[in-house]
Amino acid sequence: MFIRSTVLFLLAGLSEIAGGYFIWIWLRYDATLLWGVLGAVVLVLYGIIPCFQRFPNFGRIYAAYGGVFVVLSIFWGWWIDGSQPDFFDWLGTLIVLGGTTLMLWAPRKQPGKEAVK
Repeated sequence: MFIRSTVLFLLAGLSEIAGGYFIWIWLRYDATLLWGVLGAVVLVLYGIIPCFQRFPNFGRIYAAYGGVFVVLSIFWGWWIDGSQPDFFDWLGTLIVLGGTTLMLWAPRKQPGKEAVK
C-alpha cells in the first residue's frame, strides 16, 4: 500500500503542477490556447488520481497531498524554472513532508480495534 500510495501522490502532484504550469505559460507568455487546454486536461487528471487512494478519509488524503505538492513544487521550481531553493525552502519542505508522513501513516485506533504498535 505504501508504494501505491506514494506513486499516486506523486502522479497527482505532478499533474497539478504541470497543469498549472501549462496555464501559466499560456497566460504569462501569451502562448497559444493549446497550452491552456492542455493545462485544463492535466488539472482534471489531478482531480481524478487521488480518488484511487485506498485511504478512507477524503480530507486526510487531500491534506497530506498538500505536503507532497509543496515538496514537488520546490523541485519543479528548481529543475524547470531554475530557481534554486535556499535553506528555508529545504527546512520548510522537510517540516511539511514530516507532517504529511505523520498524517498518513501514524498508527490510529480504529473503531472496535486496538491501535497497531
